[in-house]
Amino acid sequence: MTPTPVLRSLETMVPETVLHQDEVRDVFAGQPGIGRLAQRIVAASFNGSGIDTRHTVIDELSLDRIADDPVFFDRDSRELLAPGTRVRNDVYTREAKRLFVEVARRSLDADPDLVAADVTHVITVSCTGFHAPGPEYEIVRALRMGDGVQRYHLGFMGCYASMPALRAARQFCLADPDAVVLVVSVELCTLHLRSSEDPDTIVASSLFADGAAAGIVTARDLPTPVAGLQLDGFHTAIAPDGEKDMAWTIGDSGFEMILSTAVPQIIGETIIGALRPLYAREQDLVSAFDEGRVGERVAHWAIHPGGRSILDRVQERLRLDDRQLRPAREILRTRGNMSSATVLFVLQRILEQEGARDGERVAAMAFGPGLTAESALMTVVAPIDDAP
Repeated sequence: MTPTPVLRSLETMVPETVLHQDEVRDVFAGQPGIGRLAQRIVAASFNGSGIDTRHTVIDELSLDRIADDPVFFDRDSRELLAPGTRVRNDVYTREAKRLFVEVARRSLDADPDLVAADVTHVITVSCTGFHAPGPEYEIVRALRMGDGVQRYHLGFMGCYASMPALRAARQFCLADPDAVVLVVSVELCTLHLRSSEDPDTIVASSLFADGAAAGIVTARDLPTPVAGLQLDGFHTAIAPDGEKDMAWTIGDSGFEMILSTAVPQIIGETIIGALRPLYAREQDLVSAFDEGRVGERVAHWAIHPGGRSILDRVQERLRLDDRQLRPAREILRTRGNMSSATVLFVLQRILEQEGARDGERVAAMAFGPGLTAESALMTVVAPIDDAP
């Protein structure tokens, strides 16, 4: 019987430039053509986001730096500029390549038993830019992997895409017990921020940020015990309503995010039905779920922090305590919404900062265009010194 695949050696990184939420709020509220109603929406969205800081690859967005030939932000006039989609994607191609390779290298360097030559599959994830050869190619070449490594890229799926990437990695490992799958997500959401009076665009501008994450999935019996997450099962659900409330399209001035204020309500109305099939595979869990006690059986919750109101609704509907939502809220507060990479940041925090113990269960959830809800059940695998 093939052992259950484990996600290990999770590594994350963010660009150096820090955006302070109050400063960004004032910039957006002060743009030419922004009326009083839009200014109030900007203030409410930024102030209520639950975010203190986020990061960007665009150095000139920092109020501390002056660009000789600004493309995104003119510091002298404090005006947000409107470069075309090609200009934004050119920046993505340059910056994303660097981050994909670096975070992948960090994940492999962090693993005591695996090196680049062991990798059999590479799965990359991103929805904030395009180029070919793609990021999975760049990783294989830069880390000197063999030409026979199987490469896959999940593009333009949105915030939930790291979940199907992990599910695919699990399936590869179940099919081949010797497989070693490197999963890498890089999102440069700030490349597409722009001034607007549209409420949905303002909400998106108040949330999105840049980040990168990578981890290794394998079922190999390796000699060194390391902290990880056994990937027990996955489930996908699509809300009956919501297709127009969360969407990601390509415009002439960047990619355009639709994130309506109805999304938290839709998630709240559908989350019970969306999650029950996942827990139904285990009788004790589905019983607790049906009785509103699943938080007592599943210790840790890696909820994609699409926004503070989404986390509030999930916590309310599933009756989770503040400690269980702390990892998601802290990532949101310090990093913002980094689209598909974010749930990997939350999982890393659970492993490294939340006292996760061997054998404890973890529930992961991410939401994206569709409106699609991806969920997973995992089990903490900890070194013997960390076990109860």
